[in-house]
Amino acid sequence: MQKIGLILFMFPLLLIAQGKVEGKILEEVANGKTVPLAGANVYWLNTSVGVITDNNGVFTIPYKSEYSKLVISYVGYKTDTLTITGPRKITHKLESTSTLDEVTITANKQATTKLYLKAENTMVVSSDELLKAACCNLSESFETNPSIDVNFADAVSGTRQIKMLGLTSPYILIATENIPSVRGASQAYGLSFIPGTWVESIQITKGMGSVVNGYESIAGQINAELKKPITDDALFVNLYGASSERLEVNTHFNTKVSDRWSTGLYVHGNRHNKKHDVNNDGFMDMPLYNQINIMNRWQYLDMEKGFATFFNFRYLNDEKQTGELSFDPDTDKLTTNAWGSEINTERFDFSAKFGYVNPELPWQNLGAQFAVSNHKQDSYFGLNIYDIEHSSVYSNVNYSSIIGDSRNKVKTGVNFTYDKYDELVLANSYARIDNSVGAFFEYAYDNLEKLNLTAGVRVDNHNRLGFFVTPRFHIRYSPWEKSALRGSFGRGKRSANIFAENQGMFATSRTINIENVGGGIYGLDPEIAWNYGVSFLQGFNLLGKKGDVAVDFYKTDFKNQIVVDWENPQEISFYNLEGDSFANSFQAELSYNVFTNFDLRLAYKLYDIKTQYKSSKLERPLTPKHRFFANVFYQTKGHGFIKKWKFDATFNWLGTQRFSFTTASPEQYRLSEYTPEVATLNAQVTKVFSSKFEVYFGGENITNVRQNMPIIGADNPFGSNFDTTFVYGPIFGSMYYAGLRFKINKFKN
Repeated sequence: MQKIGLILFMFPLLLIAQGKVEGKILEEVANGKTVPLAGANVYWLNTSVGVITDNNGVFTIPYKSEYSKLVISYVGYKTDTLTITGPRKITHKLESTSTLDEVTITANKQATTKLYLKAENTMVVSSDELLKAACCNLSESFETNPSIDVNFADAVSGTRQIKMLGLTSPYILIATENIPSVRGASQAYGLSFIPGTWVESIQITKGMGSVVNGYESIAGQINAELKKPITDDALFVNLYGASSERLEVNTHFNTKVSDRWSTGLYVHGNRHNKKHDVNNDGFMDMPLYNQINIMNRWQYLDMEKGFATFFNFRYLNDEKQTGELSFDPDTDKLTTNAWGSEINTERFDFSAKFGYVNPELPWQNLGAQFAVSNHKQDSYFGLNIYDIEHSSVYSNVNYSSIIGDSRNKVKTGVNFTYDKYDELVLANSYARIDNSVGAFFEYAYDNLEKLNLTAGVRVDNHNRLGFFVTPRFHIRYSPWEKSALRGSFGRGKRSANIFAENQGMFATSRTINIENVGGGIYGLDPEIAWNYGVSFLQGFNLLGKKGDVAVDFYKTDFKNQIVVDWENPQEISFYNLEGDSFANSFQAELSYNVFTNFDLRLAYKLYDIKTQYKSSKLERPLTPKHRFFANVFYQTKGHGFIKKWKFDATFNWLGTQRFSFTTASPEQYRLSEYTPEVATLNAQVTKVFSSKFEVYFGGENITNVRQNMPIIGADNPFGSNFDTTFVYGPIFGSMYYAGLRFKINKFKN
């Protein structure tokens, strides 16, 4: 096996090619202003040698003397053919096909871009999309995206939980710059530890992702790319305040240290110290909290020699207090005087990325990633103690090249992970060390015009999960212009951290029952699932305006699952699946530029998610079968490059959701079988005064929808029926906010 892995890793080193053409593709957005165009096709005429521009519109394509015509194309833009006589650097601007001779129509850059040419079903959410909402942290960054569902995890912690394809975040590989980051101890609260202003873009991939990033993803992958010191503003300040008396500040300081080194200091702080009880149940509707989050980022770039390096240092301290209004931690902690909770987290992170692109053979790339972190959470919920410390090491080395020409690309590499867990659960201690070594190989074929595919396989050896193989496959076919028909399948495997992933159970009176079967983690076997998906994307021009329609269906079939059984209101049980468990997800989405500067997005989702419990096969609780989403965005033209006003509104409608059984509870604590329907409306208005300064104000849940009785047994929190996990909608009601953004692009010498 070692010899095979060595061959896979070294094979691309043997490939030989010659020459290159480098360049940047731009698009015009308003009054002559241009921005990079990501995802444009660049290929040699009458050949299958081609590439796709990256997020900065940059490309590098091999050159031979027999090549002379370079074709540049993108959906909705005029295809251009350039005459190239030798290796060189070029900059080229594409013209929108909506531009007529008599009327000048400016093309709007989409804030969320669906990628037509990738084999994977991937969309890119830009920083422009993130600015459509307050976007204070990553968990709040998906409010305007129909592919991600956002809901509150429980009625006391204020934590937002995301779902993809109807499955919760533990089934999603969440990474920061392709380094897995929200996992293990950070699974419950980790998304709230990534400030939204730090994020440059988010890549969302539905279904099984690449084998390069690991074996754990099942529902999909989310990767957040952070702002780069070399391209970010020299100074950025964002101030935010809400009617709930939530205050936040974000500051970025970036400077160029030398010709090749740049550094940035990113500081985030938030605070909420006002107790609210809108529903008069005696409990705070949202926690009191303080967070300080500091990151120092270093970037090295040497374009001539092909080197790029990043170093990140981050420190986080997050403190939360919640519970009854009368709770005072100084006198009531771990007593029955009043029910309360504190969740205190301290986290250290260091990560490094090294990249090398061969200047002579630019299709040959070598990359290495390394990350270490320590996450320590001390918490209690009423009389229930839960502490966890998680130390982690992650490393990845990969090499990519081509076979013969750029139609055939390969990527191979190895990675290593180490995780040390120490948990105190009630009065029980759990400690374990997980480590794994893996190797992967991925082949991609791309003829640009009609067909591309990605086939990958990885082998891993885990001290608890054993030796296993993970295959994944993606294919895209374009039957006609502006279309993409995709199919995918793959296998995922993961170890469930049942306590860290289900911390809401501690804010209940339920007893914890683990049915030990002798498995490697908490006595349970690992989770294994296959995911299958098909999707179709069609772009169109209607009345001179661009739009697209996307339809997809994904099925997740669990071969083994850690069933989290809430069906007995007196306990929560964890056991290995015996029978069927599946999640079927269907989504249809329409995006259309109705008229100049006015964009509309509509989406409908249908879920069919069922699991075999001990009692019977049931729908997954608190998961709506039907969901409708609508988003509208409009901006006025303004003067010069400045847009005077921006308006954004998002409507979400959720169908009924099944409650887990409460029939065994006393009558006053019983719930109906299904929740009511829920409809919410969020809106934001931004006034842009200049390229340096803008203000925004908006509202969340403007229709003031509130869930009745979000906490069961609030009148007796130390009784046997207390439960805070039956949350299906907003608790606080309407919330309004305002803020400002100030930036300086470059410091004067």
